[in-house]
This record gives sequence, structure tokens and C-alpha cells, in this order.
Amino acid sequence: MTRRSTFLAATALALLPVGAAAQSGELVLYCSVDETWCRAQSEAFQRETGINVLMTRRSSGETFAQIAAGQGQPRGDVWWGGTGDPHLQAAQEGLTEEYRSPMLDELQDWAVRQAETSGFRTVGIYAGALGFGYNADLVGDPSPACWADLLDERFRDDVQVANPNSSGTAYTMLATFVQLFGEDEAFEFMAELHQNISQYTQSGSAPIRAAATGETAVGIVFMHDAVAQAVQGAPIVTVAPCEGTGYEVGSMSIIAGGPNPENARIWYDWALSAAAQEIGADVNSFQVPSNVNAATPPEAPDLGDINLIDYDFALFGSSEERTRLLARWDAEIGALGR
Repeated sequence: MTRRSTFLAATALALLPVGAAAQSGELVLYCSVDETWCRAQSEAFQRETGINVLMTRRSSGETFAQIAAGQGQPRGDVWWGGTGDPHLQAAQEGLTEEYRSPMLDELQDWAVRQAETSGFRTVGIYAGALGFGYNADLVGDPSPACWADLLDERFRDDVQVANPNSSGTAYTMLATFVQLFGEDEAFEFMAELHQNISQYTQSGSAPIRAAATGETAVGIVFMHDAVAQAVQGAPIVTVAPCEGTGYEVGSMSIIAGGPNPENARIWYDWALSAAAQEIGADVNSFQVPSNVNAATPPEAPDLGDINLIDYDFALFGSSEERTRLLARWDAEIGALGR
């Protein structure tokens, strides 16, 4: 463990509720961020509390489907990370339970608004803007700067994005285009973009990993995922599209009726602490943390410098709207031939 990690662990332990360090038993965690961050977060909590974490990593859409399928007999305790829209849908459908953490006073306004929108059945733990990254070794001038640039013939079969049914990243893209262009125009845009898509991946971050290795030229992802590849030495350029873009409030929820409710609340409070939220930067995850006292990684895209739309989380996180838009995507985009 690094000196910084040791300090963070000690600080996080001090922030735990009284008696939490003496807890034991298990916590079943569903994690929807990068696998490395999932492991680091789980291991830190386990060291600091003695609670054994049984972690499964899946994308946001997959995790939502798993929790919905287990309604009434849930196996999981906490859903940590992933885009906020499916967390809001889970809250609306009664799949998660209300919990008002004593840590709410330390959170950014956008994180608290996420909690309020859900009736305190979820909460924001980080934020990140949608964009794309391109491989500078494969893409020459003029460099793409806008969503519209990705329609260029030179990117035929050379763009990747995830499937919005499995990926919260891709659903954020779908909802962003609807809010940015209007619904019919958004589907027309995605139908044209489809001609340049080589693959709809299962994971939201997979497209930028493919761009980093040269498998594709462009990956549509959250910008922090593109930055992570550049920090590791890949020739990736991160783009905030000129037309404007949406963003995510990565969220956390306690699964209703889970087997270890007390340990779930201990995790919840710990995960909202500044020290716990700074673990992500140690494993090259560069989201903006929700705790106002947590240090934002210097590599993180500055949300203040990005043309962000006024993303309607309540509407696009609702069960009706999310289900309707995904069905239309399946019918009009997913069903298109190559």
C-alpha cells in the first residue's frame, strides 16, 4: 500500500460510524465502475471494517436487469457506481430502499439533488461528462471536434460505442442526443452514425480501450475514461463535443430487502466520505467526486469548461421514458443491418 493510500485508509476509518470497525459478516456488492476501481474500493472497505465484500462487476444496464430479476428475493446489498438514470428507475420501481445518510451535508448540490429526485433511494457519488476520444495515430487533420464530425465518411466502420441496453454510458448518449437535437432528429442522427459504427460493445468504457490499442479510431465514452487511457500512455485525444453534451451523476443505492442491511448502510456512509472517494484517482479513475472535501483529480475534465446541457435526470431516469427510448433504439437502430 502507498503512503497516500495508508493515509486515506486511516482517514476513512476515522469517518466510519461509531462501532463500524468492529462489524463482521458480509456485504454483497454490485459494482458498475471500472473493474480495477471496484476491487480497490472493496478491498479498502474490507480492510477497514472487517466486513467481507463479495463483489460482482457489471455495467449499469446489466446490474439494473439483475436487481429487477431478483425483486422479492434479492441477493445483493448495495449497487455502487454506474450512471444515475437506471438507479433512478430502480428507485421508482421500488427496487432500492430509502436511506438518508448522515454524510449528505458533505455532498455537492448535484449529488443531493439526485437523492432528492429519488426520494432518497439513491445518491450521487461522482460526476462525469460525455464525449469521445480518438487515436491521434489513426486520425489526421481535421481533427473531430463535434458530434457531427463523427458522421464523416472517413470514419466508416471506425467508431465504437456501447449498446444502451447494457451500458449506462450509451444510454446517456441516447438521452443526450434526444435533449440536444430533439427526439426524431436524434434517431435520424444515430441512424446515420450507425453506418460508421463497427461494434456496439457491452461495456461503456470498452470503446476507448479499443481506440487506445488501435482496434478502432474513435470511442464514444465518458471523457474521464478517455483521459484514463491518455494518462496510461495511449495516443488518445479527449473531446468535449462543440454542440454541447450530457453528463452522468454516478450513483449508489441500497437494494431493497438485501441480506445484510446494516452492513449496507455502513458501506453507504463510508463510500460518501472524502477519503473513500479519493481512492478512484489511485487507480486512474478520474471522475469528479461528490464529497466537497474530496480532492478532484487534476486530470479530471473540468465540468465548468464543458458546454453541458441541462440534463433532465428525473425524466430520463423514469421507468416509462427509459423503457420507451430503449425500445425505440432497438427497433430503429439496433435492428439496422450492416
